[in-house]
Amino acid sequence: MLMSILMVVAATMRLWSLVGAQPLCRARKVRTGKVFNGGHQVQGDVLYFPSTMTCLIKHPCEKTTALYLGRQVFFTRDNFESSLLPLTIPTPMMVGQPEVTSAHFAGSRLLLVVSQKVYMYDYNADLWNTSEGIQHPVSHISGDNCCFAGNTFCLEISNSVFAYLHGEQISQANIYVSNNGGFSFQKFTYERQATLVGSLGGIFFLHSLSQVGLLVVNNRKGMFAYSDHPLTRSLGLAFDYNETLQALIPPGQRGLLILWSQNSLLSSLSAGQIVDTIQVQKGGQTLHPSIFGANVTVHNIAVYENGLAVLTREDHLYYGRLGIPSGSSSIIKFPDQQVWSQGAALMFLNPGKLQILTPLPDAASPAYDFRKCVVNIQAVLTGPDLHAEKCKIELMYGAFKGKMYTLDMNSQLEVTAIMIPRPGASLIPQVMVSNPYSLGLKTSIYEFDNTYAGNVLYRLDIRLKQQHHWGWFDPNFTSSIKRPTLSTLTVDVANKEISCMDLQPLTALISIGCDQEKKIIVQNKISACSSGVLDPRVLQDNYTYVIEKGSYNRGPGEEAATEDLLVSYPFKDLGCPGLVYYETPWKPVIELWQGEEFKALVEAEFVLREVHGLSTFSYALTAEAAGCSSQPQNWSSVLLSAHEAGQATWSRENYVSCHSPSSNNPLRWPDVQYQILGGRTDNRIIFKQWNGIYIFHLSVLDPYYSYCHLETTFSIYVYGAYPLSLFAPGVTIVLLVASMLLAVWLAHMIPRLLCTAGGHKIREAYRGLCRRCSSLCHCCRGLRC
Repeated sequence: MLMSILMVVAATMRLWSLVGAQPLCRARKVRTGKVFNGGHQVQGDVLYFPSTMTCLIKHPCEKTTALYLGRQVFFTRDNFESSLLPLTIPTPMMVGQPEVTSAHFAGSRLLLVVSQKVYMYDYNADLWNTSEGIQHPVSHISGDNCCFAGNTFCLEISNSVFAYLHGEQISQANIYVSNNGGFSFQKFTYERQATLVGSLGGIFFLHSLSQVGLLVVNNRKGMFAYSDHPLTRSLGLAFDYNETLQALIPPGQRGLLILWSQNSLLSSLSAGQIVDTIQVQKGGQTLHPSIFGANVTVHNIAVYENGLAVLTREDHLYYGRLGIPSGSSSIIKFPDQQVWSQGAALMFLNPGKLQILTPLPDAASPAYDFRKCVVNIQAVLTGPDLHAEKCKIELMYGAFKGKMYTLDMNSQLEVTAIMIPRPGASLIPQVMVSNPYSLGLKTSIYEFDNTYAGNVLYRLDIRLKQQHHWGWFDPNFTSSIKRPTLSTLTVDVANKEISCMDLQPLTALISIGCDQEKKIIVQNKISACSSGVLDPRVLQDNYTYVIEKGSYNRGPGEEAATEDLLVSYPFKDLGCPGLVYYETPWKPVIELWQGEEFKALVEAEFVLREVHGLSTFSYALTAEAAGCSSQPQNWSSVLLSAHEAGQATWSRENYVSCHSPSSNNPLRWPDVQYQILGGRTDNRIIFKQWNGIYIFHLSVLDPYYSYCHLETTFSIYVYGAYPLSLFAPGVTIVLLVASMLLAVWLAHMIPRLLCTAGGHKIREAYRGLCRRCSSLCHCCRGLRC
């Protein structure tokens, strides 16, 4: 009897627990869209994913666009809110076995590796194409996406894609790279590739470090090799690599990297420099140092911002946070519910909502339905089962969150974050940059105000500029200042509770490179029009002028001009020319503008080139007078080194200063003209005796002034030069003195000659000539009368 009572009580308590327990998620079935798909049949070769695990790839920028890889492949533009036909590739593409081994979104295109070839699906135009340039089998593609529209640097990130064969020996691996979003590829050679030992575990654009990272697998260990200084000096720290690992780079260029397989789950917060296992915790205590110790098999993972979800074959769902400033990343186990199936996949809808997606076949239609089970992460975390600590932060705000900034050379950026802890709680803010080799920072925090509830409001001020300009580190630590780089700023709180779901880290993308709003303008305070030298109405009326054949040249190695050059003046582009007097040594005054705001006068080195080849000017300084230690560049050497005739540009990319000694290029000709203006010298232009219009192209050369190619075209009018004389000045002076001496001599000698017999004959002849002339004049008067 007692045993029966105890059984009834136990059953009742079990029933109460089941009634009171909250389900992890409630499933619903999506059948929408079958009215439109019902009449359609599957056309083409049906794609499939050969792995026993599923994979769901969301487009980082187009939030409702995603690709599901499983026994069937599905592509959606509405987050699987309608029934879908399996994705097919047109039969004429002749892919053979339609096996998909890798996929990647590159902008508005979906790239797929099918049967060891790369295919591109433009889903906006519903067009398939085969990528060009790949001559060897490939199995994987990798890339990244940047979602800041209109930014050219961001567009370059989205268009950069690698294709490679996983597991190939690195020294002989055929790696391909595309810079146009997968339309075409070319061979890529890693600088130290031939010296690396091991197999290729993957190659990735690690934009958070401005590096290309190559995963080297050797003797069951994995290490990352990097492409640029200063990380080229050594490999990253080794980690266990016991089975083939899939690599996942969460969007946002934050340095996060996930490596996973059925029995391994690793993460890196530093783009592969340090790779740690993800711990399994419960109630703040570590249960297992890795997922392997939990005796589970990973089936699928999903990442959103700093959240990580893991679904296992044992029907367990884990959740954790990535990017925790202190300590390793960790996950906790959610309450059990039967959610796993062979086709189940995870997908974050937002930081607080996780969806478990499962395709369902329909015997009456070729289109598949989808079962969706949405997990409210915040509700689960605050439930009684997990005992998650309450978040100690009420507010964490920064206007910079989710924005992209450009930090040009010699520039500084200041941003501010506001933090409010709960009453009685304290916080330790942490500010990080993903690329400390390039971007440095200074921070200060202070009590700024109090809320109405009495909470303290803290203000965190952050100043950012290039690491080179802080002067804290040895140059061997920092990356090359000439190379544009990228870094991510992250502001978070140390040891933040996992329940702080709504307080995601504040992140901003910092592009250390050219500020597209910067431009240079040449001052034109006194123009030829305002001074009355030229008429603007004439200049606007298709004004043309002639450059004599002896006043211009075609360039080094070209034949001398044989005819005059007729030039049409582009008044619409250049306006009225500036006015310059020919006897005054001249140098243009350059203004730096950012948008519509004047910033400073440009003192950096720059160079001029007359657009039409006018050569009626010279430079005030020689190479020796300019203080050169090596032979300086000039337009002749730059043009002769051009790959195509006339196509050379002299800019910050190819400028070499002559003020540094060079054993390969010593100063052999010190008397050559120094053709660089600005900078440390006061070099100027000396105009010859020629009046007319000059059109100059100006380019800033100093590679340490700005990452931009600062250049402009402007015009001047040189006046005041008198016409050149027919004779040289020395000859003119000799002739003038000789004429004066001859006149003095004649004035002295003629009276003396007239007193001689010969002089009398001359006088008589002169009188006779006068009489004849007088008679002739009388006859002429008679005729008139």
